[in-house]
Amino acid sequence: MKKLLLASSLLLASATSALAQDNAIKVNIISPLLKTGSFFYERKLSDNSSMQLGLLFTNFKISDQDRITGFAITPEYRFYLSERTSALEGFYVGPFLRYQNLTIKTEYTDYNSNGNPTTSTDEASLNTFGGGVVVGRHWIFKERFSLDTFLGPSYNGGSISEKSTSSGSVSYDPGPFDGFGIRAGVTFGIAF
Repeated sequence: MKKLLLASSLLLASATSALAQDNAIKVNIISPLLKTGSFFYERKLSDNSSMQLGLLFTNFKISDQDRITGFAITPEYRFYLSERTSALEGFYVGPFLRYQNLTIKTEYTDYNSNGNPTTSTDEASLNTFGGGVVVGRHWIFKERFSLDTFLGPSYNGGSISEKSTSSGSVSYDPGPFDGFGIRAGVTFGIAF
């Protein structure tokens, strides 16, 4: 009887640990609307905290002449606030840092006095570092599927370096990639 009770306890403990989700791989389902790919890996650290690493890649054609390419890296520490569930599920607050490296290229054709076309390229690189904090809610469905929503303020500061093959000077505005902004997303993925 003792052996049966011990075997049952071990089986129950192993089944319970098999159901525990300590990792999640996710993709931001809003990113394709912005012509980017945004991917995340989250790892449970304790019952009320986790660490997440986000990677963003973009290759976005703004117009026939303008294209933005680049990447961003976003480490984030999450504090889960729910007392009923452990990390990777429930409401959380997540302070984060972000490094971005973006390049914009503008190609245009001019015609000289003889009517011959010449192609010129203007290019600017934006490197920023910043951070912020998001609040969100993470759900685990059917012990395998992850759904995560988040929203919060951010700030990025950095520098622009410009180069031009044209005779005129070029000036790029970093727009929403530099200064205060909003970080938001809806991710879907697999928990394991």
